[in-house]
Amino acid sequence: MTMAGNLRKVTGLGGVGGLRKVARLARRRTRVDLSHPARSPLGSSVVNCVTYRDGVRTPVSADLVDTVERVRKSSHGFVWLGLHEPTNDEFAGIAELFDLHPLAVEDAVEAHQRPKVERYGETLFAVFKTVCYVEHEELTATSEVVNTGEIMVFVGQDFVVTVRHGRHGSLGPLREELESDPAQLAKGPSAVLHAIADHVVDDYLNVTDAVQADIDQVEADVFAENGARADPGRIYQLKRELLELRRAVVPLKRPLTDLADRPVRVVDPEIQAYFRDVSDHLLRATEQIAAFDELLNSILQAHLAQVTVAQNEDMRKITAWAAVIAVPTMVCGVYGMNFDHMPERHWTFGYPLVIGVISVACLVLYRGFRRNGWL
Repeated sequence: MTMAGNLRKVTGLGGVGGLRKVARLARRRTRVDLSHPARSPLGSSVVNCVTYRDGVRTPVSADLVDTVERVRKSSHGFVWLGLHEPTNDEFAGIAELFDLHPLAVEDAVEAHQRPKVERYGETLFAVFKTVCYVEHEELTATSEVVNTGEIMVFVGQDFVVTVRHGRHGSLGPLREELESDPAQLAKGPSAVLHAIADHVVDDYLNVTDAVQADIDQVEADVFAENGARADPGRIYQLKRELLELRRAVVPLKRPLTDLADRPVRVVDPEIQAYFRDVSDHLLRATEQIAAFDELLNSILQAHLAQVTVAQNEDMRKITAWAAVIAVPTMVCGVYGMNFDHMPERHWTFGYPLVIGVISVACLVLYRGFRRNGWL
């Protein structure tokens, strides 16, 4: 009897009674190693399922229902079940097994939720927005800088169910890190909740550091010698990506404050102090994002000012050349009129004299505009 086969049936059956049928089908299944953080049975949303007792990983029973019942009877340890983008049908059996509230189940399956922490009876439901920085050779007006996903966490007295959406934010390395600290893991499911929150917030700080490099590059380009020709689309794109990052980070402040200050039955009192530390890190990320937004506004205003100055310089040059050209235009316009009595018209040196006067007048205007910085 294999754990992989049982998990396939758990995610495909609508009730706990139907879960018992797994035993009859187990022998037909090929074994799949669910302990691997990046491996999942084909056709199943289950990524991993493990049990812990006193902070130490214990062997998993062939039947998930029996595993959960044994954990509950012993009053020690808990089950950690991880899923990736499950469907309603796949999640129905698990929801009934762990007695998850339908509203929380709907949020976990549909995704696109605002970061929050809600209580449903004896179960705590938390939503975290995950973020990752998208590497790019050069920032353009269409570059994707920040990619977001979601992690939903159901926490009970003896279980943790994590539902992940998106291609990043794998919890495999986090699980291994937790298993290397049995004393922390022995504090129960709330230790897993704290580790996930800490992991998510640390990613926020990593992403803000990477975004700062892009902002520094844009700032250097704007204040370069040809800064007026810099593409303003890159600044707007950074502001859009920064807004997406803000939507992931800022709403998490209130939930973390509640976890740190308000007593919750499923959260160990010792863990609450750790949530205060996570809240401090989140505050740092929030302040950085606010500072970045103000800096981008300043950069954009500086760029617009440079464009205005450049346009004024162009207009001054055009005006100066127009003034220079106006002198010969005026003189030639006068001599182009059909009058018999024109000044020096029949004088031999009249033509050179007019050309000389025009040249001297244009030269004087040119030197004057040049001295004033118009040309």
